[in-house]
Amino acid sequence: MFVQQLEPVADSLGLSALVATLPLLTVLVLLGAVRMKAHRAGLIGLTVAVLVAWLAYGMPLGQTASSAAQGALFGLFPILWIVVNALWVYRMTVRTRHFDILRRSFGRLSDDPRIQALVVAFCFGALLEALAGFGAPVAISAVMLVALGFDPVRAAVVALVANTAPVAFGAMGTPVVTLAQVTGIPLDTVATVVGRQTPLLALVVPLLLVALVDGRRGLRETWVPALACGFAFAAAQFAASNFVSAQLADIGAALAGAGALVAVPQARRPAAEPVRAAVLTGARSEDLDQDDPRPEVLRAYAPYALIVAIFSLAQIPAVKDFLAKATRTFDWPFLNVADPSGKPVGGNVFSMPLVSTGGTLVLLAGVGTATIIGVHARVAVREWVATVHELRFAILTVTSVLALAYVMNLSGQAATIGHYVAAAGAGLAFLSPVLGWFGVAVSGSDTSANALFGALQVTAAQESGLSPELLAAANSSGGVLGKMISPQNLTIACAAVGLAGKEGDLLRKVLPWSLGLLLVMCLIVVGQSTAVLGWMLP
Repeated sequence: MFVQQLEPVADSLGLSALVATLPLLTVLVLLGAVRMKAHRAGLIGLTVAVLVAWLAYGMPLGQTASSAAQGALFGLFPILWIVVNALWVYRMTVRTRHFDILRRSFGRLSDDPRIQALVVAFCFGALLEALAGFGAPVAISAVMLVALGFDPVRAAVVALVANTAPVAFGAMGTPVVTLAQVTGIPLDTVATVVGRQTPLLALVVPLLLVALVDGRRGLRETWVPALACGFAFAAAQFAASNFVSAQLADIGAALAGAGALVAVPQARRPAAEPVRAAVLTGARSEDLDQDDPRPEVLRAYAPYALIVAIFSLAQIPAVKDFLAKATRTFDWPFLNVADPSGKPVGGNVFSMPLVSTGGTLVLLAGVGTATIIGVHARVAVREWVATVHELRFAILTVTSVLALAYVMNLSGQAATIGHYVAAAGAGLAFLSPVLGWFGVAVSGSDTSANALFGALQVTAAQESGLSPELLAAANSSGGVLGKMISPQNLTIACAAVGLAGKEGDLLRKVLPWSLGLLLVMCLIVVGQSTAVLGWMLP
């Protein structure tokens, strides 16, 4: 048995914490300063984590390798299993041109560009984030806005800022699933707390979007539909994350937000020509005026309806219990780790929910999608393989980062840093979202930031007397605000709208909003750690 040590370096917590941060510093410097590709930085960081675990913490090399393998497997299943199958569904709709039909359908909902920004970037972007995440919502939303006539810069800024509120529950709840796994806190508990933080952002972001599109006039003339959209989104995200399923939180929120927009009469009024002339400075796509047969429009919406139906069905207690029977739990080989008090850690046991996991449910929806939109089985398989090929570098990045996180957690490195950080005391509540924000700003992924800092947040909370559930959730909720300034997302946005090389210009436009919203989230978490907003927590 390997017993974790908190002060393995010269019996000093400070020196041990300094050594323990080397893997994280390596990744952050390689990504932020050297601008190395994420998958290479992740692999190098993993190597450093293994060396620190072996040489500084005395973890046997076999157990170190085994913990890295467990992290990599978790990265593949269930994390990437969800992402691959979700993007596969999207690729099939693009191949059959049903995605173009969907885009035209959105364009006909309203000719007001401020409402179009809410429909495309906020609501549909949230639905894409729910299904895929990892940059897809920004790229697709930005392209659709440009096709509607938006200036490329404005389209990119709107898409980036809109991609905040849904991120914590993106890719079928992948970030919170990862957070639960690395912290040992039950998924339902983590999702419940996150679901009492990020919905507050959803109340603000739609108002911010209409202001970005049309300044004070946009806010003055469209604040009612924007507020209705944000309130419906926030209420649905709160309800789903607290009482239904983390995997359905963003899907329900996106649909509720869109429904609220359609229901508000002001959202359907034609826009005044001066507004359109001022906002739509780009070239409008000619195919927007094309009429699509109603059956084809229904087929274009079918994949998303199918996913909602399958996930909803999977939450019925009897069905949920039936699917859970396929879950396999076993002792992880070559791993026998105890915490500093001598108690076995949860990582010694590994669980694989083969059928009930989100990726398998999306796969079933994908099979149904192929049938509905007319994709031959051979073509569908070819598209799935092409999706894996397209994500090959993302697969390397996610598996290496999660392997790094598992090595740090199981060797005791994360616990050492957590005990050291706990010295911040009550100030830790304010700094907690900042740590998540920084992790996402550098890595581009709330999932990666949760994997890197989740266990650290819990340890620091336990040592400082704060709620572990609150700080773990704050890591994810603060992280979503770093998404818009991450180099990966900025590059994706620029590439999507033809602004390659203009990442710095975009960064200057979105950074103030990222920092402003981060301050709001820090104050929310501080309030929730005291009696002021403590009533919000379960």
